[in-house]
This record gives sequence, structure tokens and C-alpha cells, in this order.
Amino acid sequence: MAKLWGGRFEETSEAWVDSFGASISFDQQLVQEDIAGSLAHVQMLGETGILTTAEAAEIAAGLQVVAAKLAAGTLAFSLENEDIHLNIESLLFAEIGSVAGKLHTARSRNDQVATDMHLYLKQTLQTVLAKLQALRQVLVNLADEHVETIMPGYTHLQHAQPVSFAHHLLAYYGMLTRDSQRFSESLTRVDISPLGAAALAGTTFPIDRQRSAELLGFAAVYPNSLDAVSDRDFIVEFLSNSSLLMMHLSRFCEELILWCSHEFQFIELSDAYATGSSIMPQKKNPDMAELIRGKSGRVYGNLLGLLTVLKGLPLAYNKDLQEDKEGMFDTAKTVITSLEVMAGMLSTMTVHQEQMAQATEQDFSNATELADYLAAKGMPFREAHEVVGKLVLACTKRGIYLQDVPLAEYQAISPLIDEDIYPALASKTAVARRHSLGGTGFDQVRWQLALAKEQLATAQ
Repeated sequence: MAKLWGGRFEETSEAWVDSFGASISFDQQLVQEDIAGSLAHVQMLGETGILTTAEAAEIAAGLQVVAAKLAAGTLAFSLENEDIHLNIESLLFAEIGSVAGKLHTARSRNDQVATDMHLYLKQTLQTVLAKLQALRQVLVNLADEHVETIMPGYTHLQHAQPVSFAHHLLAYYGMLTRDSQRFSESLTRVDISPLGAAALAGTTFPIDRQRSAELLGFAAVYPNSLDAVSDRDFIVEFLSNSSLLMMHLSRFCEELILWCSHEFQFIELSDAYATGSSIMPQKKNPDMAELIRGKSGRVYGNLLGLLTVLKGLPLAYNKDLQEDKEGMFDTAKTVITSLEVMAGMLSTMTVHQEQMAQATEQDFSNATELADYLAAKGMPFREAHEVVGKLVLACTKRGIYLQDVPLAEYQAISPLIDEDIYPALASKTAVARRHSLGGTGFDQVRWQLALAKEQLATAQ
């Protein structure tokens, strides 16, 4: 079969060269966008008089037939036609004959593919934002149930200070909210039409780029034709924002994996989000959390891959840019699925509140409470820090905790200590007293929850 661009060539390429250069195996995912772009383009060609009304109507009707076959699942693509654009044009030719060749008037595959990807990412971002909204809602619902559930707070993965479990969850809510804001803001750079930029320099035909943009629902057009066909910043930005999101999910999954271990036993994941072992009957493995954690690496790789493709690439279009799609498709699928799995995993897990609370009673996470207690009664904090540090060392050697120290021993250490020290050392008291803005105190956590609910209600 002769190439649609083959007029200048005397020799045909070998089959393996065609296979190496073809992109139809993956860019067929842009078929709906490609048809939509062609319908808008031909309507504009008819409205501007570049094509006759009859020609535009015939081409549009042919495209609708192709779209119907797509919906019916009877559309077949060929490697010989290289990419989604030439496949659609060839399929259109089979439906309506040579008038199909007029569809490509005042258009290049360069602006055509860029338009397709803008349309694809615009829809993808809407889906990602909806999935993010759903996951954030799951976190808020879970936090709402556990404002007064106490757990150890960690630094360096060591017990640091007791915190509200809701407070911990809302930290991830904050991360995901920033992710949502980044994706939302990037829409302004996706919602731009390259259509009509042609190969690189525009066209001599009196096209109406604003009209085709309007028909496709774009908010603006690229003002520079060179930039329009060579820009892939909007994909890099999507991959970058996706990498940040996957990093946040990966961090959370790492904690879920720890929390459901025998050593922690803070949570239990639903059987639907775990698997067993082929050799060890007792095992319940947090595979879905591990997969999300692992899949962050492939998203990072997609970002680095495209940045490397673009590095040093001259204007305008180069075949290298064919490598921009597979990573974009893979990242979109990975992110959307990860968000769905994460929401399901969190909404169905069991929280072992007593185990969490107990973990704060058999440790020294209340040491800061004792130091603050002494400082509030007039002892310089640095002195209080040293006193408590030495006491913790002594308790460690004796195998007891601060709440086990007799009052007489406390008073021998400092006459500032009285019987009210024991309530102050209780984990729940320690959490409740942290009233500073954004702290883990119950009132502050409820304020954070109210703010989160307000954001979700206004889709921020």
C-alpha cells in the first residue's frame, strides 16, 4: 500500500523499518480525540469557505461513520498507516472516496497530534481530579471517626510524641490537596489549542483557529505556531505533578505496610486488598499498598524519560516527540488506578484503636510533657530537658516508664513536681493540650477537619 506521504519517494521502506517507526500500537488510544479534532477542523473549513458546504458535510458524515464503527468495536487499524492520523484518514477514504483527502487541508500531523494530546490530557486531568476528590473525602471521613484516637507520632521512625490519628491522616489530606491544586492549575496550560499551527509556520489558507478551538472546547489558542507544535511542557507538568502525587501515596503506603505488621498491629487491611503466600499459610500480605509504592518508580521514570527526550531538541517538530505518548498513557492509567485502590483500601481497613493507644503508654513519648511541665513552673527549658533526659536514662536501665516513677523520687529530682504530674503524663492529656494553630490538640484537629470539609464542599 502506498504511503499517504509517499509521493516524493522512489523506494519503499522495509517492513521492519515501518514497524520501528510506527506509533499506531499505542497512539490508537487517541482515536476519539483524533476524530473529534477532525470534525472540528472540517467544520471550520466549511464555515470559512475553504471547502464547500457539501464537501465539509460529506467528510463530517464519513467521520461519523468511522466513529460509529469505533463505538461498535469494528474499527481495525493497520501498521502500514503508521499512526492514528493516517489510519483515520485511510478509513475515511474507504467510506467516502477521494474527497477524504481534503480533510487535511491547512493541517499537519504535527498540530493534529498536539491537539489530540491536549484533548486527552484535558479529559484525563478531570478524571484525576475527581479521583483525588474521592480519596480526600475518604481521608476526611476516616479522620472524623478518629479525632480522639491516640497513636504514637514519629520522627526518625522512633516514638516522638503522641498525636491524634486524625491529625496524622489530615497531614496526608494536606499533601493530596496540594496535588489537587497543582493538577487543577495545570489545566490552564493544557486547555490551549495548537490546531491550525500546521507543520510549524501556519498556513496560507484563511483558517479560523479561534473557531476550531471553540468547537473543541479549548479556552485559548497558542499564539506562536512553532511553540504550538513543539510544546510538550504540558505533558512534562502532568508527569511531574503525577510523580509528586505518587510520592505522597507511596509514603502513605509505607506506613500502612508498617501499621499492619505483627510488630505494630495498628490496622488490618481488608482481605480484598491483600494476598496470601503460596507456601506460608498464615500470611496476609499488603500487596496493593506495596504495588502503589512500587509504581511510583515507573511514574518517576516516565517523567525522566520525557525530559531526556526533550533535552537539546531543536524546533520545531522532530520524530523524537513520538516518544512523548507511551509514558503519558502509562502514567495516567497508573495514577487513576492507584487513587481508586487507595480510596478503597483506606475506606475498608480496620483501625485497632486500643493497640495504637497502648503503644503510647509503654514508651517515653511523654518525656516532652515532663520537660514542658517543669518549664511552665519556672525551670529553664534547657535545664528541664537535661533533667528529663537523665531520668529517661535511669528509667530505661530500671525497665520502667515516666508514669511509673514514684512521686517521692520526682520531688527528689525537683520540688516543682507535684501530684498533678501524673495526669500531665497521660497520652490523651498530652495530645489534648497541644492547642497551637495546626497542632494535634483535639480542638485544633476539629478545626482542621472543618477546613477540609469546606474545601471539599467547594471542590478546592
